[in-house]
Amino acid sequence: MAENGFNRRLFLKTSLLGSTGLVIAKNATGSESENLFYQNEKKGKIVTRKLGKTGMELPVVSFGVMRADNPNLIKAAMGAGIKHFDTAYVYQNGNNEKMLGEVLEAYPRDSFTIATKVKPEKKKGFLEKLDASLERLKMDYVDILYVHAVSSREDVLSGDTLDALITAKDQGKALHIGLSTHSNEPEVIKAAIDSGVYEVILTAYNFKQDHKDLLAKRINEASEAGIGIVAMKTMAGGKLGKDAEKMHFQAALKWSLKNSNVHTTIPGITTFKELEENLDVMNNLSLTKNEEEFLAFANSQEGLYCNGCQQCINTCNKRLPIPDMMRAYMYAYGYGEMNKAKQEFAGTGISENPCTDCSICTASCIKGFNIPEKLADISRITTIPADFLA
Repeated sequence: MAENGFNRRLFLKTSLLGSTGLVIAKNATGSESENLFYQNEKKGKIVTRKLGKTGMELPVVSFGVMRADNPNLIKAAMGAGIKHFDTAYVYQNGNNEKMLGEVLEAYPRDSFTIATKVKPEKKKGFLEKLDASLERLKMDYVDILYVHAVSSREDVLSGDTLDALITAKDQGKALHIGLSTHSNEPEVIKAAIDSGVYEVILTAYNFKQDHKDLLAKRINEASEAGIGIVAMKTMAGGKLGKDAEKMHFQAALKWSLKNSNVHTTIPGITTFKELEENLDVMNNLSLTKNEEEFLAFANSQEGLYCNGCQQCINTCNKRLPIPDMMRAYMYAYGYGEMNKAKQEFAGTGISENPCTDCSICTASCIKGFNIPEKLADISRITTIPADFLA
């Protein structure tokens, strides 16, 4: 009871608006946004870090746009000092890039930087998708082009991938090239260093990862090699459990940024409240006592974040894509993003609960997740019509 009481009190105390002194214009969510602005009453200087050897210097908080669909949120972020935006070819079936392109065409091209991502495939298809992304963005180039979601040394060093990235850079369609990784990150980062090609690494990095110490070591090695490091998944699943309160965003974000070799972060932002919470970190990286207490408490909870280590796949009789289903689970129960959860689950090719005919579950999880229970929960999303999730 004491732990739960602390948890509730902490969230009531830390979720109040106004802590940053930021004021949002009344029409911030309307169609007209000329008067939208932020006024920061704090005098602290925005903390910036150099992104490896790219020459880019960015605020430590950037904008993960994947789940955002409000153009005024992008404008507000620009006005508040955020200058780097992260999207991908697949986000919102291309509508994410289109939204960004429509907003950012009103700003000077040198007033922001943008990254997009394309999943690994043959060179021709990869470059065609990049061209489609540039058309949606209404831009001639992106500042960073990532090969999206690689998880093995083989993926990192693929000749097709390296050739496509180098060609995109030679053609001037990408100023810098990199990779993103959600799982097996230490191996992926080591391969990126060995390649001598990648300039930026976008990696999952949060306090709930069981391999965070080894990952931090690889991040430091990559940074020392001149590679820019961008951290994602810093919110560790968005909540402490399916029926628990939300993550303390500022505490989680500051934890990742304690590592000075993390040059910027791209927390997903979907509301003005989330924007405000994240902006407060831009000029204050010090963890408060309450934030330190929260992190200690959160570490004792099961959480929602899946390491993506694939141990469960190797021990499952059916070799199910459990990490992919757990990713859908996280979006549904951690972030309340049911459309994204259904899209992620559909990508597994599974149409119903795959565990119903198993008398005993052999799949083991390093985090102790009850895999059959969670898969039963998330597989129900396949029966919900899409228009109910809109």
